[in-house]
Amino acid sequence: MREGFVAITGGASGIGFAIAEACLAKGWGVAIADQNAGALDAAERQLAPQGSVDGTTLDVTDEVAIEAWIDRIAAAGRLVGVVTAAGIAADVPFLDTPADRFRRIHDVNVLGTFLVCRTAARVMRATGGGSLVTIASVAGLRGSKGRAAYGSSKAAVINLTQVMAVDLARYSIRANAVCPGPVDTPLVRTMHDAATRKAWIDHVPQRRYAEPREITGLVTFLLDEEASSFVTGQAIAVDGGFAAAGLTALET
Repeated sequence: MREGFVAITGGASGIGFAIAEACLAKGWGVAIADQNAGALDAAERQLAPQGSVDGTTLDVTDEVAIEAWIDRIAAAGRLVGVVTAAGIAADVPFLDTPADRFRRIHDVNVLGTFLVCRTAARVMRATGGGSLVTIASVAGLRGSKGRAAYGSSKAAVINLTQVMAVDLARYSIRANAVCPGPVDTPLVRTMHDAATRKAWIDHVPQRRYAEPREITGLVTFLLDEEASSFVTGQAIAVDGGFAAAGLTALET
């Protein structure tokens, strides 16, 4: 059994849930937070046989609620890692993007990441350090159609992560961003129609979507102090080659 807990936002489904499973398999306890109370209850029941798990309904833009959540985790044991997997997205042409949707996506994706990581880092500073892993996106590395709000929010998360790595290194706190490409999650299935899925598959050299579990190996590596002790400030794509690709040969 590893020492301490990993706190995961957006932990009730998709990438966040897969990360929770992977952390439990590695021996960490997990504290998962999600805004969807029903999904959170179901996730807790599914995860409970695998190890120590605690679920909390949480709005990641609520500073007071975040502080209460992190304080409760820290009271139960050492907070060794945080993964900010909570996020929302939209596929809307730039000229048609409403200001309120742009603002809401940035509130959840950027402000939410900032509030959770700042609160956790204040605890980690007093307990010997830890690892902050933000879930960004290849949409934050490359311009993609319909991603004015989402892509710019994830680019902000990447830069925020780099700033955290610089400012927090003196406290033995590392910060890294994981940048998935297309992943077959419930959120993506609601957003990607058949034409969008074909476009992604045509542009990803591996010609497929990832499964959520395929993101978890990098995340647990970055959480592991022994495995990744000198890795900080990085934005690492897990995208089947999408960010690296230029012209590719389409299969016929």
